[in-house]
Amino acid sequence: MKATRFLAAMVLATAIGATKANAQCSGNAGSCNTTNTASVTVGALVKLDMSSATTTLTNPTADDVAAGNVIANAGPSFTIKANRSWTMKIKSGNATNWTYVGSDAGVKPIGDLAWSTAVNGTFAAISGSDATVASGASSSNGTAAGVFFRTSWLNDFTSASNAPGTYSLPIVFTLTAP
Repeated sequence: MKATRFLAAMVLATAIGATKANAQCSGNAGSCNTTNTASVTVGALVKLDMSSATTTLTNPTADDVAAGNVIANAGPSFTIKANRSWTMKIKSGNATNWTYVGSDAGVKPIGDLAWSTAVNGTFAAISGSDATVASGASSSNGTAAGVFFRTSWLNDFTSASNAPGTYSLPIVFTLTAP
C-alpha cells in the first residue's frame, strides 16, 4: 500500500514539475527569454442605433376617410455599424392585423401600412416576412438609413379598419452581418 502511494506521489510530482518547466527559463549568459502568445477571436459585429422606439402616425380626419387618403409620416432613422458586409431588414411583428384597443371591433390589415427608404420613393406594403431596407457590401463606421411610412384609409366609414380606437403595429428591424 505504501509503495502504491509513493508511486502515485512520484507520478503527480513529475506531472507538476513538467508543467512548471514549460513556464520557466534559465540561462548562463545573464538573460532568459520565454514566449507567451495572446489570442482573441473577433466575430461578425453589428450595431444598430434607432432614433426612436415609437413612431406616432398622423390621425385620419373625416375628410381623409371620405377621400380614402393615404397619410405619409417619417419613420425612424438609423445608424448602422458593422465590421463586414451587412443587411438591414423590416417586417411586421404581427402576422395579419394591427393590434386594436377599443370597443368597436376594429380590424386593420398590416398591409395598410407601407414603407419606403425615401419620402417620395416607391412604397411597399409591410408584411410578416423580411424585406431588405438597406445593405452594405463592406464594413461601416456609421451608414445612415431612414424609413418613411404611408397609412392607407378606406373611404368607408363603416369599415372595421376605420373603427374608433387605438391601432398599433410592432415593426421589427433586423441587422445582420452574415
